[in-house]
Amino acid sequence: MMTQQHPPLDGLLVADFSRILAGPYATMLLADLGAQVVKVEGPSGDDTRTWMPPVRDGVSTYYLGINRNKRSIALDLKDPDDRAAAQELARRADVMIENFKPAGLARFGLDYDTVAAGNERVVYASITGFGAGAGADLPGYDLMVQAISGLMSLTGDADGPAYRAGISVFDVMTGMHAVIGILSALHHRDRTGRGQQVQVNLLSSALSGLVNHSGGYVASGTVPYRMGNAHPSLFPYEPLPVADGELIVIAGNDGQFRRLCQVLGLPGLPEDPRFGRNQDRTANREQLRPLLVDRLRERTRDEWFRELTAAGVPCAPINTIDGGFGLAEELGLNPVVTTGGVPGVRNPITFSETPARYELPPPGLDEHGEEIRAWLRN
Repeated sequence: MMTQQHPPLDGLLVADFSRILAGPYATMLLADLGAQVVKVEGPSGDDTRTWMPPVRDGVSTYYLGINRNKRSIALDLKDPDDRAAAQELARRADVMIENFKPAGLARFGLDYDTVAAGNERVVYASITGFGAGAGADLPGYDLMVQAISGLMSLTGDADGPAYRAGISVFDVMTGMHAVIGILSALHHRDRTGRGQQVQVNLLSSALSGLVNHSGGYVASGTVPYRMGNAHPSLFPYEPLPVADGELIVIAGNDGQFRRLCQVLGLPGLPEDPRFGRNQDRTANREQLRPLLVDRLRERTRDEWFRELTAAGVPCAPINTIDGGFGLAEELGLNPVVTTGGVPGVRNPITFSETPARYELPPPGLDEHGEEIRAWLRN
């Protein structure tokens, strides 16, 4: 009989002094993987507790979505006793994570240098909007970074206004970068016995996350522009009209384009010198698009989805979020987990030996305060 394995980060203590999104998302990922996360909140609680609607049983779903598997303690860092408790928590922690303004915790004796002086093994992760240098005083809101980084200049119709992404994409990305940095620093600590500070910021994550666009600018000086749903380097790679709406159709290589043309009954198109190679299709997209659309309009998106998928041509309906969850269920991905009666999204990482855990629902403010204070006094 197989015994239940402990999750991979079992036994790791994380002192979570972060709030809003990037930090709490990072610490939830760590908590799912077994870390013991103590969420330190001010007396009024994490801001996202008040970000509503939507709500579940009167609690913000924004807060619920990124705070499971944690214990909450409310500490007023201006109060000497609460400040001492926070400092003791930092002294015991394997990992401390915070997203105050740079140097914002120094007056409370919770900055990296002070914490590391009493806990040389600590991995201390700092999340900022624009780094700890000249951008230290800029507030780090995702929408600001979407604007400043150039993402909004790429989002929307070519002749329309700029749009933000539908989620706080750089908060999420920076949270994941924080986790990568923390795990790397823990590996270094395993070898050397020494902790270190890990710093991530939204703007750097954004510029990295713009991938082909930022890479194209750095390598060739090319400044990209809005193209709606089109791709600057591939065609087709966008929604195309069908009988009952639109379908995402992708030809990521010449083989996929040939298969697309076979399904559409257009076997001669790949032999046309305007369309044979990807760079040709991209350059002549305005000539190719109506030829594809003329055939695609003959059938519905569900019909094309089944036939194109069977032929190995990437395509997708444009769903609302319920459709995304529905497909994930059909595919056996089991996207929803329930933790203490509160449904949430499954951690996206699957382990063959050490599964993620779903034990504690998102905590109420100071729900575990008495328990944690007693532990810190011992």
